[in-house]
Amino acid sequence: MEKLVECVPNFSEGRRADVIEAIVGEIRKIDGVKLLDVKPDASHNRTVVTFVGEPQAAKQAAFSACKKAAELIDMEKHQGEHPRIGATDVIPFVPVRGVTMEECVQLANELGQEIAEKLEIPVYLYEAAAKMPSRVKLPDIRKGEYEGLKQDITKPERHPDYGPPRMHPTAGATVVGARQFLIAFNINLGTSDVTIAKKIANAIREARGGYKYCRAIGVMLEDRNIAQVSINMVDYTGTPLYRVFETVKSEAARYGVNVVGSEIIGMVPLQALLDVAEFYLRLEGFERKQVFEENL
Repeated sequence: MEKLVECVPNFSEGRRADVIEAIVGEIRKIDGVKLLDVKPDASHNRTVVTFVGEPQAAKQAAFSACKKAAELIDMEKHQGEHPRIGATDVIPFVPVRGVTMEECVQLANELGQEIAEKLEIPVYLYEAAAKMPSRVKLPDIRKGEYEGLKQDITKPERHPDYGPPRMHPTAGATVVGARQFLIAFNINLGTSDVTIAKKIANAIREARGGYKYCRAIGVMLEDRNIAQVSINMVDYTGTPLYRVFETVKSEAARYGVNVVGSEIIGMVPLQALLDVAEFYLRLEGFERKQVFEENL
């Protein structure tokens, strides 16, 4: 069986199309890798890229893209709504076929060491690849974002896992890891009051006593003048999308606000959408094999 991993690097650039294309172009050059999706977001000033490939080919593609991002993105000038610590903010590996989580952890270590040694970018390991409990969750590593880490990286507790305890002068730092499938799910509110989005995010996220596997922040989409609850669902089988969506609607109603739309960033498993359809359509006895495309 062919070994296959998914890689979902996030780059701190969502506005300059030429820069995004140059970074993605490095991935396209690598044999054994298939580019699946490129999702730029101007308000977040961030692009999420999804590709799959044989493990070593995926690692090579991730390194090449990270190298190009370091050349083209200056974190000293970067501004955006999404938390970030570097030009290549995060690179997760996800087991897809014929690959174990342990193999993805090894891949993350290999890539982290290569980035640190060849590009002189400090690297932190997270999720299954984390070397300490305090670094399992990405928000904990990103605490203070680029500006805060720049000041704190010399503190022993914030030393990187690979590389010296100093930020790259323009590329910042990078987080590399191994994890299960994550769904980036954003819900837009009919208000320009970002404090409402932040209150709702606090109500649903796991760290504040909300839903398990749910991480959320409230941000402002300046180009649309609306507030957004930006969500990462790290295990959609443990907490389904519809449950979070319904809670956001209910919480928003408390403030006299409507949900005006939602979006999924990057790829999403079919089962996650089928779960939503089953809930809202009140489907009885529905099976995945009833999906036409699944039988082709």
